[in-house]
Amino acid sequence: MKQDIHPGYQKVVFLDTSSDYKFLTGSTQTSDETIEWEDGNTYPLIRVEVSSASHPFYTGKQKADKAGGRVDRFKKKYNLS
Repeated sequence: MKQDIHPGYQKVVFLDTSSDYKFLTGSTQTSDETIEWEDGNTYPLIRVEVSSASHPFYTGKQKADKAGGRVDRFKKKYNLS
């Protein structure tokens, strides 16, 4: 690999702001904000709005589309069976 062209890879903490869920993982993202993790080390903090703790697909709290697809809506709109 070429030297000095790749972003730095380090451990960072991602914080889901909607559920206060935090997890430590490796990433190339950087941040000026830091947080002390459970192991006593300080890591960069990346704030995210959605993670597996708050996304409807992972939590099972999805809304089912009761209106149907385009064809069903068209038929309903024009009273077609």
